[in-house]
Amino acid sequence: MVWEKEKIVGSCLIGGATFAVGASFLHLFLKGELPLGLGLGPSLVTPWKCFGRRKPVRVYMDGCFDMMHYGHCNALRQARALGDQLVVGVVSDEEIIANKGPPVTPLHERMIMVKAVKWVDEVIPDAPYAITEEFMKRLFDEYRIDYIIHGDDPCVLPDGTDAYALAKKAGRYKQIKRTEGVSSTDIVGRMLLCVRSNSQSHSSLQRQFSHGHNSPRFEDGPSSASTRVSHFLPTSRRIVQFSNGKGPGPDARIIYIDGAFDLFHAGHVEILRRARELGDFLLVGIHNDLTVSGKRGAQHPIMNLHERSLSVLACRYVDEVIIGAPWEVSKDTITTFNIWKVVHGTVAESDDFQKEEDNPYAVPKSMGIFEVLESPLDISTSTIIKRIVANHEAYQKRNLKKEASEKKYYEQKSFVTGD
Repeated sequence: MVWEKEKIVGSCLIGGATFAVGASFLHLFLKGELPLGLGLGPSLVTPWKCFGRRKPVRVYMDGCFDMMHYGHCNALRQARALGDQLVVGVVSDEEIIANKGPPVTPLHERMIMVKAVKWVDEVIPDAPYAITEEFMKRLFDEYRIDYIIHGDDPCVLPDGTDAYALAKKAGRYKQIKRTEGVSSTDIVGRMLLCVRSNSQSHSSLQRQFSHGHNSPRFEDGPSSASTRVSHFLPTSRRIVQFSNGKGPGPDARIIYIDGAFDLFHAGHVEILRRARELGDFLLVGIHNDLTVSGKRGAQHPIMNLHERSLSVLACRYVDEVIIGAPWEVSKDTITTFNIWKVVHGTVAESDDFQKEEDNPYAVPKSMGIFEVLESPLDISTSTIIKRIVANHEAYQKRNLKKEASEKKYYEQKSFVTGD
């Protein structure tokens, strides 16, 4: 009987030890860090090869992502298409100040924006503005990056050199096409033009900003000669590229939230996240340009309807959008889209949602499906515009600094190529 007990105890001890060794082996195996001398080949063994699967291609893209817009989102979409996993580096405030000038949005807001883009898998904060030897080694070793991605527009350091020269030299650089028709500099120009144009007629501004133009438009006067309004031309293909392509399930709790979503910012992202948490499917209504102009003034919106729609569609918390949603949420809208709950944030450009009369949410309120959500961040479109206006001289100097750096870059490139 004693021997039987000892045999059982011995078997348990051996089994436990075998399990521990096996678990350690499996852990190293999955990490791809099996040591030499185990009869598994001359080098480190990767589980991907053993299972007949290729290793996922990890690509890296960095940027300031200041005043993030649909052009940034499209760049990230293109970068993600070049690999299986996209890691994004967000440049620190200090690096932006040193190389370009003061950012409009601080790092924590820019991190919120980048993390919310549905094509992004991982984010690295405080990334350097230029790819150094040390940081490139860290990307390859620690983050297992295969390729470094950037747009076909030059990224130039203050001394006129290419910020991605080392990545190109290492043969680990890939390029994507820049999205034409928008840039952070362009948006800053639009806002400054709006502020300077308060005295212009409502119809003039509405034509310029709400509908856009096929070619650049310039305002009179030396201070605004470089300010261009939007001439973004939307296509069905671009909208499809940004869309999820999936509808709600038969029993999905559909949440509806609407607004202008102009100058899409961290405040928008956070209220959309809160709204999405309430249900299974988030439907976002985006008001048309005429509605926004009528409610907020002829200087608005800064971004036209399709620009705003793409920014919202790129957000991972959004499942679908209504492009040109009605100002009032009607019974027909609620029935057509099978809306379960209508929500609104506490931080807004107007207090219409709190009014007793002419309340655009009167119908969902009467149905008992309207809810006001506490906005996580006290940021609005007006907040962003005020930041620009308060520091417009610094941003103008920033633009001049950028132009000077690019001039040096092209001069050096011309000297090297002999053009």
